[in-house]
Amino acid sequence: MKELELKYGCNPNQKPSKIYMHDGSELPIQVLCGKPGYINFLDAFNGWQLVKELKEATGLPAATSFKHVSPAGAAVGLPLTETLAKIYWVDDMGELSPLACAYARARGADRMSSFGDFISLSDVCDTDTARLIKREVSDGVIAPGYTQEALEILKSKKNGNYNVLQIDPEYRPDPIEHKQVFGITFEQGRNELAINRELLANVVTDNKEIPDEAKIDLIISLITLKYTQSNSVCYAKGGQAIGIGAGQQSRVHCTRLAGQKADNWFLRQSPKVLNLQFVDKIKRADRDNAIDVYIGEEYMDVLADGAWEKVFKVKPEVFTKEEKRAWLDQMQDVALGSDAFFPFGDNIERAHKSGVKYVAQPGGSVRDDQVIETCNKYGMAMAFTGIRLFHH
Repeated sequence: MKELELKYGCNPNQKPSKIYMHDGSELPIQVLCGKPGYINFLDAFNGWQLVKELKEATGLPAATSFKHVSPAGAAVGLPLTETLAKIYWVDDMGELSPLACAYARARGADRMSSFGDFISLSDVCDTDTARLIKREVSDGVIAPGYTQEALEILKSKKNGNYNVLQIDPEYRPDPIEHKQVFGITFEQGRNELAINRELLANVVTDNKEIPDEAKIDLIISLITLKYTQSNSVCYAKGGQAIGIGAGQQSRVHCTRLAGQKADNWFLRQSPKVLNLQFVDKIKRADRDNAIDVYIGEEYMDVLADGAWEKVFKVKPEVFTKEEKRAWLDQMQDVALGSDAFFPFGDNIERAHKSGVKYVAQPGGSVRDDQVIETCNKYGMAMAFTGIRLFHH
């Protein structure tokens, strides 16, 4: 297949639309099911690059959950704890394969943002992963292959209209890439930078110790940022992104946004949230929305108008600001990556509130000393990578 006609472009009025290879060669993908659209392919191709690099960097199966050309979550296939299995709603599925664990983590980090995602998998999709995907609201999946059983499960999703893509894992794009904006062609070399432990060698803080687990988390954060719309920062812990702030004009707004998502991820593990009693047959999305409201300050309004009865069997106690802060104070050893330098120490101050201990950023700000000083105040270890990771 040398080209594929699409229904429309980014919006229904943008026609005609298609994908094809500029040199006239065969496309490196097959559509096994469904009719993927323009944005689906943007998500799929960016996500595939991300998981491919995560697998190469860590040796572990990887998955990402993409929405609007930025990842909502990314992870490698480490086993799930009992608590994580519960907050990701997979505790009823038994022991999962490493690839399924990777997707459970990627989807579960920010379930609000992952609703209706496009999934990318580094490895052949197995039955466990397909079963997990089958029960989530999702637009499609791309992988280097599918077992027969997994493919049949996915083909049954959305009444046979679920988008299933298979990509040639041996495909390598040209080293020069092009895009058009306003009829003008832009050309640049592809960002082929290999993100590995060597980028973390220049530790500029008093604390020089970055353990192996934290290095993996920093690598995950940096590879995630490589395919996130800039400006962006990424909090990571335990083999997965736990908070991604994408596309903000201000660096500190990225840090705040991603930090809030990381906080929500950890608050969902608190006993108050784990013990919530939902009404029978509540939809997964409604359950996620209810938890988000419960964690947020607007829960007092929900109590006032009695709306809690629509989702909870028993009226939950208020999760006070003091209780939430006490729980968040237990979050430790979080890693934080940034796609460009931190211009002020306020980013580090905010990161500290979300348990950040390890930081990787390019460095190069006129206020690097201030940022280093703020890290030293909290005993953080920060590496200057010397590499910017803007993505547009």
